[in-house]
Amino acid sequence: MNRHAPTAVRPVVTGVGVLSAAGEGTTALAEAVVHGKAAFGPVTRFDVSARRTTRAALLPEPRPLADAVLAAVGQACRSAGLDPADPDGGPPVLLALHSDRHTRATLAEVSAGTTARWGGPGVLRGYTGACVAAGTAVADAAQLVATGRRDRVLVAAGHLVEPGVFAAFDAGRALARDGELRPFSTGRSGTLLGDAAVAVLVEAETEAERRGAPVLARLAGWGRAGDAHHVCRPEPGGDGVARAIGAALGRAGIAPEEVDYVNANGTGSTLSDHAEALALRRVFGEHTDRLPVSSSKAVHGHALEASALLELVVTIGALTDGLLPVNAGWLGPDPEIGLDLVLDGPRTARPRHALTLNSAFGGANTALLVAAR
Repeated sequence: MNRHAPTAVRPVVTGVGVLSAAGEGTTALAEAVVHGKAAFGPVTRFDVSARRTTRAALLPEPRPLADAVLAAVGQACRSAGLDPADPDGGPPVLLALHSDRHTRATLAEVSAGTTARWGGPGVLRGYTGACVAAGTAVADAAQLVATGRRDRVLVAAGHLVEPGVFAAFDAGRALARDGELRPFSTGRSGTLLGDAAVAVLVEAETEAERRGAPVLARLAGWGRAGDAHHVCRPEPGGDGVARAIGAALGRAGIAPEEVDYVNANGTGSTLSDHAEALALRRVFGEHTDRLPVSSSKAVHGHALEASALLELVVTIGALTDGLLPVNAGWLGPDPEIGLDLVLDGPRTARPRHALTLNSAFGGANTALLVAAR
């Protein structure tokens, strides 16, 4: 395992905001994931009568993507105790976004909205790197803070289920035929899409202490790796996932045995779930048999560019609440998986370190390691 030199500044998370199919705010999301209450229902936003799959996890109240992201930004800034009148100004924003149309316009709306309400320069960078976009943005934010280049950075992400991508996933037979997302389960047949707007404030620990801000968790490590195996199929042995995890552990300076929970990528794809299970076994060895794993996508759906940020919020919740999310949609064991999955209700635990993993088409992989305070 590669070890990195300790960073001079420790990045921590001081604020979160979220809108998901479970509702608005972290409480609604936590209630859904720890009890395995899947939020999938019929798609009514556009015509799906010609599609093989007709279900997704949609926001209870539809709104434009920019409005949803700005609502999440407001939640995160308020929960972190930021004052719009602060003479230091608001944080720069790293924004991961997916939109079938008007992506540039949505970026501009979010940038103008954050500047008008919270000060600061607005959107500093935009990310459209598929399902690891938000994970990449969090890693960049942590690096900006850890190296002292920024005192705080806001990472925001948004995805609303739209007809173009829904049609593409359906035509590619990537969506679950039975309308349920079943990570790592026998009988799994694909993923389901979900809405999400999320914001997370990453801040220097010293700055958080100066402001008296609440610290929800510490970003202890982050890793990124690409395997470039295939345009959409994962590398069968999970090589890229394993290397991303190894980089995150090395940056944090901890051993694999010190990880207490994994919120897996777990899309419900036969090939992807199998490759990810092999990657976990490759990194954690015998510890895999007692390492709790679940995929919260089984509840809130796959939010594409926003997935990694949504799942980071879920993982921080597991650290702070002491309840591990359920791996919902379970039908029975797949003998080729061999993971300690969280089933049949939330599992009480006190994890000190937890990983959240994401993978994207093209072989991109991210791993974010959070530590409890």
